[in-house]
Amino acid sequence: MLIGEVARRSGVSTRMLRHYDALGLVRPTGRTVGGYREYSAEDVRRIFHVESLRSLGLSLKQIGRALEDPAFTPSALVGDLIRWTEDRLERERELLERLRAVDASAPTGWRDVLRIVELMQGLDSTSAARRQQAVLARPEGAPVPAELLARAVLAESDPNVAGALRWALARSGGDGMAALAAGARSEDVDIRRRAVPAIAGMPEAPGATAVLADALGDPDVTVRGYAALALGRCGVAAAVPALIGMVVEGAHDVDAAEVLGTLSRDPGCGKQILTALVGELTTPTADSATRIRLTQALVELPGTIAREALRRLAHDGDRAVALVASAFVTVLDERSPEDRG
Repeated sequence: MLIGEVARRSGVSTRMLRHYDALGLVRPTGRTVGGYREYSAEDVRRIFHVESLRSLGLSLKQIGRALEDPAFTPSALVGDLIRWTEDRLERERELLERLRAVDASAPTGWRDVLRIVELMQGLDSTSAARRQQAVLARPEGAPVPAELLARAVLAESDPNVAGALRWALARSGGDGMAALAAGARSEDVDIRRRAVPAIAGMPEAPGATAVLADALGDPDVTVRGYAALALGRCGVAAAVPALIGMVVEGAHDVDAAEVLGTLSRDPGCGKQILTALVGELTTPTADSATRIRLTQALVELPGTIAREALRRLAHDGDRAVALVASAFVTVLDERSPEDRG
C-alpha cells in the first residue's frame, strides 16, 4: 500500500507519515521499483497504535519507547499524564474564570479590561496587604464584577482582606449571591463561615433572606450566629431561638442581646423573647455564668415585664445573679419615665 492510500485510510497526513518514518516510529516494510514507500498491513496497524497513544497525550519519543521497550510499563506514564492533564485543565479553568470576570464587568474599553486583570492579579497575590490594597484602591465608579469578589470572599482567610472584600461586594451593585449561596451550602465549614457574613452584609439582595434562614439550621454555631444576627437586625422573628442560644452559649452574647432588645419592641415578639429568657434562667443545668448572661439580656428588653423579672432575680439564690439583677434594677429605676418603655 503506497503512502497516499495509507494517508486516505488512516487519516494521517503524508507529511506526518514521512515524519514517523524519519523518527523510526513507523518505517514502511518495502519500497517499490520506483523507490516509493510501500506499507504492509502490519505497518498500518502500527500507525494506528501510534495514533492511539498520541490521543492520550504521549509525546512521539514516549510512543517510540512504549512500542520498542518490552520492559516499559504504562502505569507510571499514565499516572504522569493524568497529573499533567489535571494541571492543564486547572490552568484552562482559571483562564475561563478570568475571561468570564472580564465579560461580566461589561468593559467599555481596554482600560476597563486592564483594571479587571489588575484586580485579579492583586487578589491572587500571596501578600495579604497587596490583596487588601487591590480591593480598596479601586477607582470610584470602576466596574467590578460581583462574582469575582464573591469567589474571592469564599477563598480569603485573612480577616482584614475578607472585611475589605465584603465591603466592596456590598457596594458593587452586582449580584454575587449565586456564588455566596453555593458557599453557604458548602461542606467546608470555613467556606460557610465566609459566605454567610458576606450575605449578611447585603441583606436586601434577592435570595439573601432565604439563604440566611437556611443557615439558622447550620450545625456550626458560628455560622448560625452570623445568620441569626443578620436576620434579627432585619426584624425576622425566626432568629429568636438562635439568638437566645447565643446568649446561653456565650457566643457574641452581647450582640445577640442587643438584637433581641430591638426585636422585643414588637409586643408579640417581646413576649416570646421574655418567656424564652426566663425559661432558660430556670433550667436546672444553667450555671452561674449562663444565668448572669441571661440576666444581662433581660436589661435590653423594653417595658415593665422585664423589670419585674429582674426584681425577682434580685432575690435569687445565686448571690452573683442576685447582685447583677439588683444593680440593673437600680439603674432602670433611675431612668426617666420615657426611657423605661
